[in-house]
Amino acid sequence: MKGYFFLSLSIILEVIATIMLKFSEGFTQLAPSIIVAIGYILAFYFLSHCLEHLPLSLAYAIWSGLGTIATVIIGIILWQEKFTWLTAFGILLIIGGVVLLNFSNNPERLKN
Repeated sequence: MKGYFFLSLSIILEVIATIMLKFSEGFTQLAPSIIVAIGYILAFYFLSHCLEHLPLSLAYAIWSGLGTIATVIIGIILWQEKFTWLTAFGILLIIGGVVLLNFSNNPERLKN
């Protein structure tokens, strides 16, 4: 449970840092640039603590997958980026990959 808590914090901070990366306008805006640096440092800090409790393959798949999905959704909402059937299919593939990795790290779940 601790691992998923740290992983959740890491994902939230990574998404915030990524959003601020867009607002930093190539690191020309001071406040968003500072948030980018702090956000990524803390994201990796909590990801490292998460790895004390979860397998690397599972944690990184969830971290990168959910972070990608969140930034896609935020991009659509904040910057009116296109949402197409390919976008939806890509999101489904990411979710499917995370689920499969979860089962590969816990094969006893398939027995039920």
